[in-house]
Amino acid sequence: MSDEGQSTGALAGIRVVDLSRVLGGPYCTQILGDHGADVIKVEPPMGDETREFGPPFKTDSDGRTVTSAYYEGINRNKLGIALDLGTAAGREVVFRLLETADVLVENFKIGTLERWGMGYDEVLKRRFPRLIHCRITGFGADGPLGAKPGYDAVAQAMTGLNSVNGTPESGPTRIGVSIVDMVAGLNAAVGIAMALVERARSGRGQFIDLTLFDSGISILHPHAAGWFMNGKLPRLTGNAHPYVAPYDQFQTKTRPIFLGVANDRQFRKAAEILGRPGLAEDPRFKTNGLRSENRQALTEILSPLLAEWECEELTDRLLAAGVAAGPVNTVAEVLTDPHTAHRRMVVEKEGYRGVGPPIKFSRTPASVRLKPPAFAADAREVLALAGYTDEEMDALIESGAVVMERKL
Repeated sequence: MSDEGQSTGALAGIRVVDLSRVLGGPYCTQILGDHGADVIKVEPPMGDETREFGPPFKTDSDGRTVTSAYYEGINRNKLGIALDLGTAAGREVVFRLLETADVLVENFKIGTLERWGMGYDEVLKRRFPRLIHCRITGFGADGPLGAKPGYDAVAQAMTGLNSVNGTPESGPTRIGVSIVDMVAGLNAAVGIAMALVERARSGRGQFIDLTLFDSGISILHPHAAGWFMNGKLPRLTGNAHPYVAPYDQFQTKTRPIFLGVANDRQFRKAAEILGRPGLAEDPRFKTNGLRSENRQALTEILSPLLAEWECEELTDRLLAAGVAAGPVNTVAEVLTDPHTAHRRMVVEKEGYRGVGPPIKFSRTPASVRLKPPAFAADAREVLALAGYTDEEMDALIESGAVVMERKL
């Protein structure tokens, strides 16, 4: 790692070999990289397919596509190399990198690493006993859906998330971000951190089996808890919370506002600000349970009251009174908001801009040290980390085991 890439983050000194592509794995390794880990991104000869996800695309002076916004959003703080793992020499480069690595992250189809002679139980665990190997797949290796392919949108549908998102008119609806992939990436990062802590005690690595299916189910709260308790399926409620009221989106005079009233005290405050303090004493609305049961009547009362206000003024009044509320921002509005800047949630480096790390440490802060790598941009630096000489590097490149230009 170059001096520029040195870090004092919480994971400084941890080396990660990232064989993953698309979203869950790269999002996980970007989190690790933001917090100081040295991440080596290994791409296949055709590159991470997200380089083609778009538009928007970044182009060179001749108008040729260089990379996509999708790729750049989840691949900073990594060194980049491309290997043909179908060759013995390409696989040997990975083995050499693993000699000094702490973590391996991959999301190959079940059985791929085993066919290459790189399976965890048969090879990696014995050859690298301190290695933490995190595999992210759709459904895992066994069971009724074992080894089947999995993608975020399908996982959202299969794990019940679509069924609780939408309105009666729209029907079940996909969530507007790849939430299952990203939760899987978060779970992977948490699991790796846990395994590193455990390894400090035991001296042993381990295998982490992480799936989109499990990750999707894990965030079905409170709907799963409700079904376990009463066996009833949740109804589609649009923007409204199924168990809390008023917790919904309303139209003001200027723009939509989201009102989040989580307890009776907040409801009294909101009713006072809206000029209807008696609502808090109405027998239909005295408790959250009653408000939930009578939400339609409550919405019919609140909607015209809220429509009389300017969104920004009402938001300020509610927040000052301790009632959660906020405008329904666009992506552009939130990314240019003063509080976003204050929280350092937009980061910039040499023309790169991205969403900042949300975890704020007091002593070991996250940092953006490296821009997302161009294809194979750091091949020689990575090979040097694995102990290859210049002559050996030239031979690997000549043989095609190390790929320097994308094979589209």
